Amino acid sequence: MKQVLDYIEDNSTKFVEELREYIGFKSISAQPEYKDDTVECAHWLADKCKSLGLDTYIFETSGNPIVVATTRKKTAEDKPHVMIYGHYDVQPPDPLELWESPPFEPRINNGAIYGRGASDNKGQNWVYVKMCEAFMATGSLPCDITFLFEGEEEVGSEHLPEFLRTHRDMFDCDVAIVSDTAMPERNVPALTYGLRGIAALEVEVIGPSRDLHSGIYGGSIENPGMALCKMLSELRDSDGRVSVPGFYDDVLPLTPFEREQFSRLPFDEAAYKELLGVSSLFGEKGFSPWEQRTARPTIEINGITCGYQGEGSKTIIPSRASAKLSCRLVPNQQPELILSKLEDFLKRIRPPGVQLRILKGHQGNPYMFQPDSAYAKAAVRAIERTFSKEAVFTREGGSIPIVNDFKKVLDVDTLLIPLALPDDNHHSPNEKFDLECFRKGLKMGVLLMDEIRGIDA
Repeated sequence: MKQVLDYIEDNSTKFVEELREYIGFKSISAQPEYKDDTVECAHWLADKCKSLGLDTYIFETSGNPIVVATTRKKTAEDKPHVMIYGHYDVQPPDPLELWESPPFEPRINNGAIYGRGASDNKGQNWVYVKMCEAFMATGSLPCDITFLFEGEEEVGSEHLPEFLRTHRDMFDCDVAIVSDTAMPERNVPALTYGLRGIAALEVEVIGPSRDLHSGIYGGSIENPGMALCKMLSELRDSDGRVSVPGFYDDVLPLTPFEREQFSRLPFDEAAYKELLGVSSLFGEKGFSPWEQRTARPTIEINGITCGYQGEGSKTIIPSRASAKLSCRLVPNQQPELILSKLEDFLKRIRPPGVQLRILKGHQGNPYMFQPDSAYAKAAVRAIERTFSKEAVFTREGGSIPIVNDFKKVLDVDTLLIPLALPDDNHHSPNEKFDLECFRKGLKMGVLLMDEIRGIDA
């Protein structure tokens, strides 16, 4: 074990320089003009895995390539098999004017590497590639590892579920590992045991056949923009609860263990408000901010479009208005059922004089595994050995829908091990990844493989 950790220490500068190269690819899956860059990134990643001696495959899809690299079949030794998932695609960097440096020209400043994808998810998945390199350069791996990298996570992982079903034998593993979440704070290591699900919807309010002069016609017909705003205002009450009938019917209450774990999490309200740039907090009454943002369901307006958006004024009654909505869901809520309830509610509160067009969007189920399982305990031991601190159990407010497919198709639990920090600016300008977290992640990965091997010993 010492040889492996020494190798990491001796090669840490090289690892960071390779990460800079990785971040430099404009692998933006949401924008077709970056298709070539995204494919190039996939091949770069595959070449890096191949150079370590891993059996590496690139699977083409009608979207972006899926990269698989594995240590299996290298020896006849029976070892635990671990699947490690990550994604090489990134969010668009807009708005560019808010970046302090070009998003695809990574820079290092104050102990962090800055660039789009630095933390979400290139930096976090690069940890495990380099951990694997350290083992293979100094001896043998305690576990067989299969890497699964996709290039469509940021646009819904359209092709990966079917790929898993078609190539199930490649991923016949004992446990999956994903690092794509954030620690509560720099010095508060954690194991994430639950993720919220998601259900998205777009509602369009349709009024007159064309935009109308607001002076000539105003006051005689319903304004679609006003109608939409009225409907949206009825989605949530003053206590922060969603008003859609039946929305909470299947929500599992937080257990005493969970509430005790949430109470252990550090929270500085003033610092939190400063981080987010808000003057006050708002959330469902009876729950702490940690619980509100990770373990309670929500409904949010993601965008509103209505009428004239250019300079100056244009006095019209717009013919249409639309809003994009998303619900974050918790166990045991079902996305399809929630969307149906929301659609029924919107139809019921529709003002007369306008019509509705409702388009259901992407969905993902909530995910949770038992924090007292053997693999969860192994992860906690590795985390605590790395950070020399007791780990906390957390839930994450975001969604990683593919982990449900890991459970459904492969019948394995996924260890969600956060290596990012809350201020790493995922999906925002000036995204970064703390290099101390990168180094600790390397050590944690080494110790985790050792702990997982001990389960089957």
